[in-house]
Amino acid sequence: MDGWETRRKRIPGHDWCIIKLAMPAVIYGVDFDTAFFTGNYVPRASVQAALLSEEGESCESDLARFPPRRSGQGKAATAEELKAVKALKTERWQRITSMCRLRAGYRQTRHNFAPVSDRNVYNVVRLNAFPDGGIARLNVYGHACPAWDHDFTDELVDLVLAKNGGVCVMHSNAHYGHPRNLIAPGRGVNMGDGWETARRLDRPAILEADHRGVLRVPGEEWAIFRLGHRGTIVNIEVDTCHFKGNFPDAVRVEGCDVERFTEDTLDTYYNWTPILLPQKLEADKQHYYSGDEVLPHQPVTYVRVTMSPDGGISRLRLHGRRAFDRFQTWTHGIDAVQQALH
Repeated sequence: MDGWETRRKRIPGHDWCIIKLAMPAVIYGVDFDTAFFTGNYVPRASVQAALLSEEGESCESDLARFPPRRSGQGKAATAEELKAVKALKTERWQRITSMCRLRAGYRQTRHNFAPVSDRNVYNVVRLNAFPDGGIARLNVYGHACPAWDHDFTDELVDLVLAKNGGVCVMHSNAHYGHPRNLIAPGRGVNMGDGWETARRLDRPAILEADHRGVLRVPGEEWAIFRLGHRGTIVNIEVDTCHFKGNFPDAVRVEGCDVERFTEDTLDTYYNWTPILLPQKLEADKQHYYSGDEVLPHQPVTYVRVTMSPDGGISRLRLHGRRAFDRFQTWTHGIDAVQQALH
């Protein structure tokens, strides 16, 4: 089986495993996927979580105290390993899901989703299997919360990348693909791995263009993103990979510097600052903008990407420099994130 399956338990207790998340995150839900485990799936499961120190994986860090991971198919943890983990008291970690009853791994029943209401930041989880059995995948859904340092250098970072804390908070149309795909790592694998809208019905019967070749159309589609950190944008990449007959005619980027509590009203916000004027796009191509193409602007916390009239974009990259978080409850460290979310 392509998953984690434990032996049939013949001793007291239940099975568990410790998993380090790819990055610190606020967890919004967990999916226990029992695919193909039809007669041997875990009947009940729960998840606990913790935020452990991991500075350089030094001997002083919490994560460094765990026994080294090894491939142990057909074997159980040794007494020494169990003793070392017991000393860490992982069974006392915060329980973020109750004990959930799982279903067999058939296509219609394999996914068992449990919402998480806890809004703390965690970087490691403990999966409890009651009492034993198999789970194909554990999917942990949330928003990344990087532990940004307080030193603001000239180093360029992708301010909107999901792994850096970027989040799509609002959009006008996501008929074929959600705009959150724009901030995923790597290049898109197909059109479904990008943002594609429906065709606008208000487009003119005969299209005309201005002196720059940009179409004169009344409609447009937009998506708003919360940056992972307040900052100024230096370089922009708009990738239309895989979109050959359905790419947008043009794209523009704007920003605003507002507090997080205004997020739900950004669709009616009027004071957007232009960062990238409308630019003509081409099919299946990475478009790079820098220098004078990126307009001077003050640090921003949100950006709005607008395509006209409609179509598909695969990826968006906004490389810039981090700036001081004047709101003090933005992404200025994990503690600030937790306070802002409570």
